Amino acid sequence: MTTPRTLFEKIWERHTVQVRPDGATLLHVARHLVHDGSRAGFQALTERGLPVRHPERTFGTPDHYVSTASHDLAAITEPYRREMVTALTANAREHGVTLFDLGDRRQGIVHVIGPEQGITQPGLLMVCGDSHTATHGALGALAFGIGASEVSHVLATQTLWQTRPKSMRVAVEGQLGAWVTPKDVILAIIARIGAAGGTGHVIEYAGSAFRAMSMEGRLTVCNMSIEAGARAGMVAPDETTYAYLRGRPYAPQGPMWDRALAFWRGLPSDPGAVFDREVTLSGADIAPMVTWGTSPEDAAPITGDVPDPARAPTAERREAMARALAYMGLEPGTAIAAIPVDRVFIGSCTNSRIEDLRSAAAIARGRKALVPAMVVAGSGLVKAQAEAEGLHTVFLEAGFEWREPGCSMCVGMNGDLVAAGEHCASTSNRNFVGRQGRGARTHLLSPAMAAAAAITGRMTDVRQLMAGAA
Repeated sequence: MTTPRTLFEKIWERHTVQVRPDGATLLHVARHLVHDGSRAGFQALTERGLPVRHPERTFGTPDHYVSTASHDLAAITEPYRREMVTALTANAREHGVTLFDLGDRRQGIVHVIGPEQGITQPGLLMVCGDSHTATHGALGALAFGIGASEVSHVLATQTLWQTRPKSMRVAVEGQLGAWVTPKDVILAIIARIGAAGGTGHVIEYAGSAFRAMSMEGRLTVCNMSIEAGARAGMVAPDETTYAYLRGRPYAPQGPMWDRALAFWRGLPSDPGAVFDREVTLSGADIAPMVTWGTSPEDAAPITGDVPDPARAPTAERREAMARALAYMGLEPGTAIAAIPVDRVFIGSCTNSRIEDLRSAAAIARGRKALVPAMVVAGSGLVKAQAEAEGLHTVFLEAGFEWREPGCSMCVGMNGDLVAAGEHCASTSNRNFVGRQGRGARTHLLSPAMAAAAAITGRMTDVRQLMAGAA
């Protein structure tokens, strides 16, 4: 009998090429995703006269630096940003890399188009020069972000040296309440274990709440694994995974589908597999969540209050909380539902898929925004589907902006910024100091909660709004 293994162990061992005496492992990379921040990686190849080792395993799209006001290159008014986008086009052409470029209806945020195109598949080891590569683990892949020098190493060799992480299982059991979304689940997990709770681990999400969750919901949860300090996040593949992948452009077809399916069914963690750490939450206890500070762990239910740093368990935590509240301009004891909102952003690789847009549109329908609100689809295909369903009309009639695909206001590097001192209700993944612009105050929450904030001009319990009580 073989020792029971976790999903992570099965994928890691399958991709191991060599293990050094010091424990460093050389891994074969099955898929490499690149974006418009990958210029330095390609430049390193050019300087050494090296080709991309496996261009057929490399896929790219511009997302971080593109304008969401227009996909015309002239809309990128800052020369450096425009050069980052054009360099990706040139590098992809030179090296034969598949590129979903501006003007291609498949273009979008790299972590949206990977699953959407079927590039992401169970059992693969995937990397990208972006920390939120953990997103792809939702399909049962082992996916993580890498640095610029590692990007060039993968481009040149299709391999990567890594230290083997530990494993952690986070189970959420029970049914989620009305209007409690996957975004609320991952914010509740991070609030529970802390922003460093997963450090040195790969998290496998399990339990009945995840088995009931759609693929798009699982993508949202895995996306924010890095915000818990984890190296990666994963959900075991199941019938939901297979149904999502079937027929996608880069998914196996015909007899190869049957072979792939047989392999995928053997990937979930074996009964009796041992994890280095286990955490369990009750789905029924999770409420719509909102962050109040400058770390994703600074989260509370919409029914709660801004916490008092004086009650923090350590001096270090007290100091961090006090700094966060000073930056956010909030006082301890303030009701979360009393926090004013100046701007709303619905988008990012966390929450820009069709289910996210449907959720937000359900709140916006027949109502009017009191504050500026921006909706940015995660890809051209998501945008087209939303328009086919009439969601863009719902948003426009409610006074929301309807933008072109891109990373947009998630990160202040493309012209979509939050002004200093403004409170932004954002469906993105990070609320760090200055993340959305110098002095910007970011609150993370779900698409439904963000839309509710746009309608009322403050943090609002979407459950009460939909019941007519807000």
